[in-house]
Parts: sequence; structure tokens; C-alpha cells
Amino acid sequence: MRFQVISDVPGIARVAGYYAEVWETTEDVLSTETLHCVRHAGGATIGAFDGDELVGATTGLFCPDGSVYSMIAAARTGVGYPLKLAQKKWAVELGARSMRWTYDPLVSRNARFNLVKLGAVVTEYTVDFYGPMRDGVNDGDESDRLTVRWDLTGSREAHESVPSGEITSMAPDGEPLARTDGERIWCRVPRDVVQVRKESAELAKQWRQAVRGVFVDAFEQGYVATSMSREGWYELERKKEAAQKEAAQKEAAR
Repeated sequence: MRFQVISDVPGIARVAGYYAEVWETTEDVLSTETLHCVRHAGGATIGAFDGDELVGATTGLFCPDGSVYSMIAAARTGVGYPLKLAQKKWAVELGARSMRWTYDPLVSRNARFNLVKLGAVVTEYTVDFYGPMRDGVNDGDESDRLTVRWDLTGSREAHESVPSGEITSMAPDGEPLARTDGERIWCRVPRDVVQVRKESAELAKQWRQAVRGVFVDAFEQGYVATSMSREGWYELERKKEAAQKEAAQKEAAR
């Protein structure tokens, strides 16, 4: 497996086509022209190659505060983690200390990758981030997104805990949606929301609205999301407690 920054016209066009294929659309997800503009502005598209086959790609750009905004990422199974590390290496070598990106809160596998595998933290929930989307993966659904922040200067160990405490709301499938022990909040999402969408757009919409209600309320109270269990439960902690835990882990690692 090799990773390289792509800057030539055919290479960038190939990545644009790859993004469209992953998102099951004939329209541009990010056009060749847009990817060239990102490169020209100091950002980069990094491709993952297995021999000559393109098996993953990610595109990021620098923000005024010196952080990197990762606009998009897609990869074959098993390629996502080393691809993200390659993007981190590129960013750190240019002086970045953190990276941000968004993802669909209902996609539990992405949540687990971001929060547990990488150790990022969810800092923001935005309702209908993109507005209507017309690709084959998201068509017909509202585009709510969580923003994650990945600290590139150290590592955060994401723990896993069993949801406990009082049930505060029920999910569309009739099982508990949210619990709290007074300090932490747990919120459950579907195991496979893509399959839920295929079977019932109405049920997927109900899940979207239910999870939105929990997150928006929790973030207004000063929570951030710090973990995701294998069973599909987010764990949310108060910002101060999460920050103190991260600082303690950094100190212990010195």
C-alpha cells in the first residue's frame, strides 16, 4: 500500500471519479476543478494505491486558524485508518495541530472509527448541514452532520462504557434511545442506517429526528460526544470533564 499527494490533472480527475463512484452518483461530489482549486490554495488530495488501483482518497485544506479541514474521505475496508494517518502526516509536517471534518451521526461505523479508532471528539451538531442531497447514498434524507475535532499533537484513549441510568426517551424501534446517569448521556443509533433507509425512508426519518433531539439538547447543555460502543451507543460528557480527561492523558503520556 502506498499513499501519495496527487497534483496532476489525470490523477485528480481519477479521484473525482472515485468519489462519485463511492457516493453512487453521476454528478460530481467534488469536481476536478474544485480539487485543483484546493491544491492551488495549499490543500491536498491524498490517494491510497494498492499497486495501480486507487483504493482510497481524502482531500483537505488549511483554515485561517492553522487547522486542517478534511473535506471528504473514502476508502476500501482496511484502508481508512492508514489513509487518515497519511493525511495527518501531511498536515503535521506543514504545522497543523488539529483536524476537523463532518460525518452523518446515524452512521455508527463512522462514529466508532472517528471517536474510538482515531480518538477524535464530536464538538458540534448541525441540522441539515448541506441541505438537500441527491447522491445515491443520501438521497431523500436530511443532511444532519456532527463535527469532529482530532488533536494531532497527542493521543486520546477512547474508553467504552455500558449505557446506564434512567431511560429518558425511546427509539423508533421501540427500544431505549437515550439514557443518563445525571453526568453522562448515552444515545443509540441504528446498527446500519443505510439498510434502514433502503427498507423504509419514513423509519430512517424518525431515527434522524429522534437522534437530533437528543444531540441538540445535549450540546446546548455543554456536552461533547467522546465514544461509541460496538452496540451503537454514543457516550456524551460535559465539555469540562472531557477536557480534563484529555489533559490528564497527555500528561501521563509525557
